[in-house]
Amino acid sequence: MEPGEAPGALGLHGDEEIIEVVELGPPGPDDLAEEMEDVDFEDEGAEEPDAEAWESEDDEGVEDGMEAQDDSEVTFSLHSASVFCVSLDPKTNTLAVTGGEDDKAFVWRVSDGELLFECSGHKDSVTCAGFSHDSVFVATGDMSGLIKVWRVDAKEEVWSFEVGDLEWMEWHPQAHVLLAGTADGNTWMWKIPSGDCKTFQGPACPATCGRILPDGKRAVVGYEDGTMRIWDLKQGTSLHVLKGQDGHQDPLTCVASNQDGSLIMTGSVDCHAKLINSATGKVVCVFKMESVTPKAPIGEGEEAESNSVESLGFCNVMPLAAVGYLDGTLAIYDLSTQSLRHKCQHESGIVQLLWEESSAVVYTCSLDGAVRLWDARSGKMISEYRGHSAEILDFAVNKDASIVVTTSGDHQAKVFCVQRPDR
Repeated sequence: MEPGEAPGALGLHGDEEIIEVVELGPPGPDDLAEEMEDVDFEDEGAEEPDAEAWESEDDEGVEDGMEAQDDSEVTFSLHSASVFCVSLDPKTNTLAVTGGEDDKAFVWRVSDGELLFECSGHKDSVTCAGFSHDSVFVATGDMSGLIKVWRVDAKEEVWSFEVGDLEWMEWHPQAHVLLAGTADGNTWMWKIPSGDCKTFQGPACPATCGRILPDGKRAVVGYEDGTMRIWDLKQGTSLHVLKGQDGHQDPLTCVASNQDGSLIMTGSVDCHAKLINSATGKVVCVFKMESVTPKAPIGEGEEAESNSVESLGFCNVMPLAAVGYLDGTLAIYDLSTQSLRHKCQHESGIVQLLWEESSAVVYTCSLDGAVRLWDARSGKMISEYRGHSAEILDFAVNKDASIVVTTSGDHQAKVFCVQRPDR
């Protein structure tokens, strides 16, 4: 910054990378945490230890406590343990694939929960599952690194491969190409079903998150050491590396890009979200979450409040981005002014967020088992859907934003109809 320049100025000079740091102050006295003593838990039996024990004894008919309410249209209950991941087939949005802690993955119909086929043969928790861009293939990956690809119409396995411990997996947006990141720091790319393979060697630490950019030619990968790399997929070379002060101070948890791929956002355990120009690899802005008790000394035996960025994403129709935090904060940032626009508080941690494709509505799922829709323009909650008796671990929204499919620690996947009267 030049001498005499105002502290919030957005001037770009030379290689200056961080233009502005936006800080969210600690919550005010009105915040939920301050009011916990006055809360009547009658409607939220899951918060009571007794209610939890009661639910585990009788999972079949959870009538009491928080889950007397079930807003879902369809329940898929073939999993026998926590369901970790879900994806919808992009072409028709009629099929879902779910993977779980029971080492199983299933492809099933969203309309009635009817099983199409089981993706059998996994030997560890299935943590990644997704359809190719044209819904021809479905890929499933387990924690041990066994990845399998199935042809959907034939319901048969066409390819499999074993890598190191799997961190994430994603299909290419325009081709039958699969990308995956592993705990040894490598990112793998395969053509399907030929299996032609290329690897991108990162630092010697897990490749914790990754995303292929919309141009299909580059991928952004985040690592446990706080660094981020933008890879040229054809050449196999690293185009940009963010590390040190430019990178994060803790492991990356999530990455996202805007619709044309010009901007990337990275989130981390350090509670920062960084906005990056994908062409230059420069940090444009840092959105910083102030901790609940800034600089307060921690007494012996006390634990610090843990917080981190868990999910983030860009709005397609307005210059907005959303960041979801483990402490339950949904922050809506205005990219044109690089400032905080709204702060929407959840009672428990946000697991994931997704924007509607063609509106300024953002969806969140959280550890309290609810899906919520938020109007990012006003910061107000539009609606809330419940039905799970445990935390939601993943969810997907179909193209016309009429249904949400959720997966949960209660061993179930559910389909919610979210059509709104104003559409």
